[in-house]
Amino acid sequence: MKILSLNVWGGMLHAPLLDYLAAADVDVYCLQEVPRAVGARSDWLTYRDGAVELQQRSNLFREIAEAVPGHDGFFAPTARGQLMDGDRPCHQEFGLATFIRQDTAIIGQALDFVHGTFSPHGFGAHPRSRNAHVSRLYDYKADRALTVAQFHGLRELDGKGDTLTRENQAKALASLIGRMHRDGEGLVLCGDFNVLPDSATFTTLGRLGLTDLVTTRGFTDTRTSLYTKPGRYADYMLVNDALSVETFSVVETPEISDHRPLILTTG
Repeated sequence: MKILSLNVWGGMLHAPLLDYLAAADVDVYCLQEVPRAVGARSDWLTYRDGAVELQQRSNLFREIAEAVPGHDGFFAPTARGQLMDGDRPCHQEFGLATFIRQDTAIIGQALDFVHGTFSPHGFGAHPRSRNAHVSRLYDYKADRALTVAQFHGLRELDGKGDTLTRENQAKALASLIGRMHRDGEGLVLCGDFNVLPDSATFTTLGRLGLTDLVTTRGFTDTRTSLYTKPGRYADYMLVNDALSVETFSVVETPEISDHRPLILTTG
């Protein structure tokens, strides 16, 4: 089974992003920062947060679904906020998206917030709510079940260091995964964690038998040239010993976001 994790950056580079996702042809796409605005008139919306102004693709979830036919898509928003659609306001949801190839059976799912709760009337103050999506799958080709989980770790305004909030987030994430994963089965956890490699988050997740592939395989950068701040770690992919890793890569090119895709092929 082939699994891809990527923070899609709200679709800022939507054309090369869609081309890449279509060509990747993986079994499971785990995507973060996915927007959906079903009532939008324009292809782009303008997001404003204080002095920050960004362009967001209006309905990236739908566009990705069209780019990866043969996959079942699942959208899990963390919030619904107001952006500008030209000269009028428009509501947009923002969150996680998981696309699973249709010849893979979905035999269990768990979705919950690991920090905060759903915000229906605005994106809220930082640190904003975060959720996680856990899918228990049956891989017919390998004749076995495995669990794939993804999340987007909370963003603290003072950086990526350990905090009590992040500690509680990690505990909530581990509990959510534990509700779905079965002993002896393969387990994958991926996403944009927003923490440093020495974070206590990995100690908590290690109690599930998970080991990170990014740092243990010598990768030192999960960001592209479009990210200009210091601190090049953000994205991780963790696996347990029940899962055999055939290949793992952190993709440098093409640049389709300010994050690099992580791709795992299980043995």
